[in-house]
Amino acid sequence: MKTIFTCLGIVLLIFSINSCNEKPKAVQKMDIAEFLGQWTIDIKGGSVGWLEVRQEKDYLDGELLWGGGSVVPVASIYMTDKYLIVTRTDNVVRTKDINNTPVRTQVLTNWLEVQKKGDKIEGYLLHPKKDGKGVDSTFFSGTKLPAPPPAPDLTKLKFGTPINMFNGKDLTGWRLIHEKDKNGFSAANGVLSNDPVQVEGAPHVSYGNLRTDQEFEDFNLKLEVNVPAGSNSGVYLRGMYEVQVVDSYQKALDPHNMGGVYSRITPTSSAEKPAGEWQTMDITLCDRHATVILNGVKIIDNQPIYGPTGGAMKSDVFAAGPIYLQGDHGKVFYKNLVLTPIVK
Repeated sequence: MKTIFTCLGIVLLIFSINSCNEKPKAVQKMDIAEFLGQWTIDIKGGSVGWLEVRQEKDYLDGELLWGGGSVVPVASIYMTDKYLIVTRTDNVVRTKDINNTPVRTQVLTNWLEVQKKGDKIEGYLLHPKKDGKGVDSTFFSGTKLPAPPPAPDLTKLKFGTPINMFNGKDLTGWRLIHEKDKNGFSAANGVLSNDPVQVEGAPHVSYGNLRTDQEFEDFNLKLEVNVPAGSNSGVYLRGMYEVQVVDSYQKALDPHNMGGVYSRITPTSSAEKPAGEWQTMDITLCDRHATVILNGVKIIDNQPIYGPTGGAMKSDVFAAGPIYLQGDHGKVFYKNLVLTPIVK
C-alpha cells in the first residue's frame, strides 16, 4: 500500500512540474484593421446608424450617427481583448437654482461594444440609466461600406420620363411611414401642406413623416417649398439622405442649413430666401453623390454622401427608396414636385 501511494505521489509531482512548465495560452486579440472604415448600422427597433473608425497618427478616432440627429465625433475609441469600444457622452443637469440655472451637471458616458462577425460587425450600445441604477442595452449589427465611386459626369446622364409626384388636390401616391402617427399633411389648391399643431399644456402629439408609394434609384427632383419663420422640415432622398428644409436665412454656413445634406455636406454659399417666401430646389442624386441647386444657385456640387443621415428608413445605401417629407418638426408647404429618373 505504501508503494502504491509513493508511486501515485511521484506521478502527481511529475504532472505538476509539466503543468507549471506549460506556457499560458495567449488571449486572441482583435486586429484594429478589421474595424477601420465606414459601416452602416441596423439598430434593434428599426432605426439606422453609421460608424466610421479611422487610424490617426497615434490614436483611433471616428464619427457616429445613432438613429436620429447628426453625425458627431466620438468621445473615444479603443481596443480590448474582446471588443472595439466606441464611447460618446451626454451632459445631464442634476440640480438647478431658483433661477433655473444649472448648479450640478454630470457627464454620462455610453458606449458601443463592437465585435467582428464574419464580414459584419455586431454588438450592444450600453447606456447607464440617468438615476445610476442599472444599464440599458440595445443590440445592433453593421455592414461595411465601400468608398463612394468617382463623381459621375452629370453632363452625360440620361433621363427617363418625368413623374409628377403630387396631383395638387389629395395625397394619392403618398402615405405615412408609420400609420399610427397623426397625419399633419393635407392637400388643396396645388399645395401640399404640413401643420403639426401642438396644444400648450397637452401631451405631445407624434406627427408622421409622409413617403411616396413608389421607390426610386437615382434621379433628379425639382420642387418648390415655403418655410415659415422658425420652421423646419426635410426632403429625404431614397428615404436615406435628408436635404434640409429650414428657416436659415442670413445664418452662417452650416451643414444643417437650407439645402445642406443634413450634418454631412455644408452648402458652399447661402442662397436662402427670407422665411415665408417660395423657394426652388433642384436636387440630383447619382452614384451616392448629391448636387443641390437652391433658388438657382448651386450650393452642393456633385459631392459624395458617405452614409445615411439621421432619420433614415434603411441602412442599405444601394437599395431603391421613396421620397419622404419630414412631418414632425414644423409647418411647411410644398408644390410642383417633379421627379425624373436617371436611366442607366
